[in-house]
Amino acid sequence: MATAFASQADLDEKTETFAELADGVYCLTAEGDPNSGVIVGDDGVMVIDARATPVMAEDLMRHIRTVTDKPVRHVMLTHYHAVRVLGASGYRADNVIASDETLALIQERGAQDMASEIQRFPRLFKAVDTIPGLTWPTIVFHDRMVMWMGKREVHVIHAGRGHTKGDTVVWLPKEKVLFSGDLVEYGATPYCGDAYFTDWPGTLDRLVTFGAEKMVPGRGEALTSPKQVQDGLAQTRCFLTDLTAVVREGVAAGHSLKQVYGTALERLEPTYGHWVIFQHCMPFNVTRCFDEMSGVTDPRIWTAERDIQMWKDLNG
Repeated sequence: MATAFASQADLDEKTETFAELADGVYCLTAEGDPNSGVIVGDDGVMVIDARATPVMAEDLMRHIRTVTDKPVRHVMLTHYHAVRVLGASGYRADNVIASDETLALIQERGAQDMASEIQRFPRLFKAVDTIPGLTWPTIVFHDRMVMWMGKREVHVIHAGRGHTKGDTVVWLPKEKVLFSGDLVEYGATPYCGDAYFTDWPGTLDRLVTFGAEKMVPGRGEALTSPKQVQDGLAQTRCFLTDLTAVVREGVAAGHSLKQVYGTALERLEPTYGHWVIFQHCMPFNVTRCFDEMSGVTDPRIWTAERDIQMWKDLNG
């Protein structure tokens, strides 16, 4: 097995697709790289997930300018991970919006997460030197809020714990479009290093109740029919339950983390190994699941040093 992060060898540029899902509602997807959403209101634009650097935000702005000349007024953070948030300054938005639990994560581990993610996946941080520092929200909400972008109704909802403890979705009830963030992936491996495995399936149950007809997952192509939406939710759930079952079994048997990791790869790779970033995510996923199944309720903070040691321990 490789002794360097699998993601450090992922250097191929991805083809970006900017697609319209409904009138004035768009998504940017990039062959399994992190997705972003765009909602055009009467007097401005909301960007959902800011991208990793201001230069990458400028790339999205070029797409936005092909459909509207309205200013970006809101940047919505579905959760806190550096690859999703550090480009926020590139939009010069009036507001950066996040849940209160996401703010707590930034306060607790923002700096460590920034150093950790940049080290793990350098290709995703184009022009990393343009990042001015951590992204801090200017509007923080608890549970949910409804925004009116002119006549367009936008629901911003803290869906529950799953990918992180701050996971937020954006729901357009008229258009029946849901932006799920990394709570749902499609053809891409969920990253679970900061996850709550016990809670995540219940959070997915809440997403089902929206009755979305279209969905933008955190990674993977946009889901443009109710059937695809159901498939995306089901695939994510199956990965989580399969991984949890393997790890729970290993912990109950008294196996070491490395033993459990080996078993998890053996059992899950035939089904999920072709998904984007599988090799990158699995060490982090198994480590966090092992902790949770061993009674560690909240995710431990990942640091650049901890990343390296974990990777060597499991893959060396």
